[in-house]
Amino acid sequence: MSARSLSKLNKDEVQALFNSVDTILTDCDGVLWLHMKALPGSPEVLNQFREMGKRVFYITNNNVITREDFLVKCDKLGFKSTKDEVLTTSYLTACYLQDIGFKKKVYIVGTSGISRELNLVGIRNIGVGPDPLVNDVATLVMKDFKLDPEVGAVIVGFDEHFSYPKILKAASYLNHPDCLFIATNTDERGPSRINDCVIPGTGSMVAAIETCAGRKPFLIGKPSSYTIDAIRKRYNIDPKKTLMIGDRCNTDILMGTRCGFKTLLVLSGVNTLEDIMYWKQSDKKEDHDLVPDYYIDKLGDLLSLLS
Repeated sequence: MSARSLSKLNKDEVQALFNSVDTILTDCDGVLWLHMKALPGSPEVLNQFREMGKRVFYITNNNVITREDFLVKCDKLGFKSTKDEVLTTSYLTACYLQDIGFKKKVYIVGTSGISRELNLVGIRNIGVGPDPLVNDVATLVMKDFKLDPEVGAVIVGFDEHFSYPKILKAASYLNHPDCLFIATNTDERGPSRINDCVIPGTGSMVAAIETCAGRKPFLIGKPSSYTIDAIRKRYNIDPKKTLMIGDRCNTDILMGTRCGFKTLLVLSGVNTLEDIMYWKQSDKKEDHDLVPDYYIDKLGDLLSLLS
């Protein structure tokens, strides 16, 4: 719980840090890019890590895209990547259902990124796309409402078409105790630096359905044990030689802390230096777990320190 500024370290100290790690795990939104624009210097830093002989893996709570989509985005923005280096929550959700031998149908509150990953492993699904309240609630309940008896799971991810009918349907499926409730992630908001706009995240949608259903979901994304196990299983990493980079403390940094990784917070996304100082001075131990080992304004600032 040191929260040291990398920019205030000398080159020898920075080089000693990166000489001590052989694996880099990085978040994406708010760290490497915002929407479809790479943050300045971030592609060069990631590629520099590779030139230094580091293994680089992308660990994102983004559930909107598939791994194939992710590779296309990386290529367009200048990041080197392979499919085996990418873990998205849409992919991990499909892996989870496949691992448990799920055979029923899934109702999705989310985007086509989830449905396409499910399709790849042969899991039937419904729900993606707009589902607005056409008339009124009474008409919806009395005339238009019908549950699919084959549905055995509800997955909630980011859904730009989130609506009252979707909450109603998800909660109604979940009223059956045998129906699985899965959340891709619980990020409260997305990173944004545009017009002081707050972007509601998946966690906002999960919370609404959780409240109505009266049930807690099984969490797939960071900092869940499922993602931690997936990283350990796939990448054979040494925690003492691993660095987790992120912009959000209650997902990226918390997961790094739980795993015994070194942690680096970039201030180009969700959390701020004020947040770090507040948690560092808190009397609550759980707040201390949110404090990174290091922080820096943006990932691109590392370039001059690494060269």
